[in-house]
Amino acid sequence: MNPQLQWHFVGSVPENYERYLVPSIFAPWADDLVEVAALDPGHRVLDIACGTGIVARTAARRLGSGGRVVGLDLSAPMLGVARVAAAAEGVTIEWREGSALQLPSADREFDVVFCQQGLQFFPDRPAALREMRRVLAPSGRIVLSVWRPIEQSPGFAVLAQALTTHISPEAGTLMTCGPFGLSSTEELRRLITAASFKDISIRPTAKVLRYPSSDEFVLRYAAGSALAGAIADADANARAALLAEVGAKLQSLTGDRGLAFSIESNIVIAHR
Repeated sequence: MNPQLQWHFVGSVPENYERYLVPSIFAPWADDLVEVAALDPGHRVLDIACGTGIVARTAARRLGSGGRVVGLDLSAPMLGVARVAAAAEGVTIEWREGSALQLPSADREFDVVFCQQGLQFFPDRPAALREMRRVLAPSGRIVLSVWRPIEQSPGFAVLAQALTTHISPEAGTLMTCGPFGLSSTEELRRLITAASFKDISIRPTAKVLRYPSSDEFVLRYAAGSALAGAIADADANARAALLAEVGAKLQSLTGDRGLAFSIESNIVIAHR
């Protein structure tokens, strides 16, 4: 793939999210979330801010025919891609379009509520957590993940700086205050405690992300994220400078097998 020829991305952001971001970033963490949730046959599961549904699909595979899985997202296009992906995998999931701040679900409807990398984006995080607790059965639990500080992920820290310099300050802020906008463990614990959850466990976990090159990292992440429009609309010189800066600053992390850098997430388990 030649990045200079592919900035006007083929496919929609949801399609590219599923194509590029899910395999490299979200699927490995989805496996971890479902593993720590310790699902039992018959469990009723809700995946909030499900995107293209990788956590819901992973949970459905784990439960087989013995449970019930619902995926919820505010974005109809994301849910459209989720339906196609679930059908291709042969898993049965109920998809709902709706807000995490006012869940279209009954009280005590679920045994486990997942939210992978969604809580930091909600405009009212306390309300979202209260809704999660409302829809949980008395013995239910939430299983959440949010990224730890961007400084602990060299690839994204460099990308944020380069976006600010070469695309716009707004693009850099979108990177730092979006995905990494709830990186404080103390703040996260305060929010969950204030929502009346109990037995709160917050565990930092690290993984390594791998890409064929720094150019491919920038292109693939941009194609499947909210950055797609800002980068695609920038002029050719700005895009070239963006790639050059990211490549230079990540050169020490690039070898014969491509680019590799760490990223850390807080994984939360808390009970109703």
